[in-house]
Amino acid sequence: MDLLGGRLGRPENTAVLHGLRHDAERISDEELTFLLQPGRMPNWRPRLVAAYLIGIGRRTQFRETIGDLLLASEVCYSGQGYCFALAAFGTDQDAEILVAYLDRYLPRAELRYDQHWALGALLHLDRQRGTSHAERYLASDGLWERWAGAVSHPPDVSTYRDCIAKLSAL
Repeated sequence: MDLLGGRLGRPENTAVLHGLRHDAERISDEELTFLLQPGRMPNWRPRLVAAYLIGIGRRTQFRETIGDLLLASEVCYSGQGYCFALAAFGTDQDAEILVAYLDRYLPRAELRYDQHWALGALLHLDRQRGTSHAERYLASDGLWERWAGAVSHPPDVSTYRDCIAKLSAL
């Protein structure tokens, strides 16, 4: 549960972070593949854990799988892990996947998925790479403003960006 909602960014979770780093080094690609399988694991927990381990371990061979799972958005909560993994990989290709996700799901204000995590990850990548992919979403009356305005307490995307930045430093 420490993975859910960015709780790992809290100082009291240092031991959990060290454990994740250790596990990311030890887990096999076959075990990660098993945890990500849609048919076998419809639950979000194994997918969320796998995505964090993939990101921490910089297992870029899972980029396409992570991207496909994020774009499908079939299981709640796991998208935050996919966004983290893409941010941790840190390439233009990862930014493109996040942009594709935001283009697909931000116009759909009724869908409250992982848009805040995706935009936070994209902001992190922009900061790291000196790019400006997120600007068009954050423009006045842009997709982010409309999506976030559809709820009474819109998420502060900088919180998610900062959480992703901290975790990406592992």
